[in-house]
Amino acid sequence: MFRLARPVHPSRLRFASTSTQQRAQESLTKSLEYVKKTLTPVGDRVGVLLGSYRQPLLYNLSVTRELLRQIYIAENLAPPRSLSAVLDAYSTLWTRVRDVGYWRTILSNGEWDKGGRVCGGGIWDIQDW
Repeated sequence: MFRLARPVHPSRLRFASTSTQQRAQESLTKSLEYVKKTLTPVGDRVGVLLGSYRQPLLYNLSVTRELLRQIYIAENLAPPRSLSAVLDAYSTLWTRVRDVGYWRTILSNGEWDKGGRVCGGGIWDIQDW
């Protein structure tokens, strides 16, 4: 009825994942070299075209980056770092999804509209409901 497979000798096993990983790594390396070789002259050409505007432009970009970093930190936009915060958010979400009374309440008072904003802001906005 059932036939057991023949044992395969370890020397006959092929590990395709290793060779696939090596080929993927080589391909990625070649692609990055090509992109670097192609874009370096373009970047140099743009730098020459900017001339004396290059330094103030780079300064303004670095100031903008720092400003955005400060906003990111001040507004606490980073995802939670602890597992308990993630589990708490998902348990709150799951509890509300299963509760029929919750759905009746949000449909009657119009609070269902906040659900669309949760999709845009992420699951962590659920805590603010």
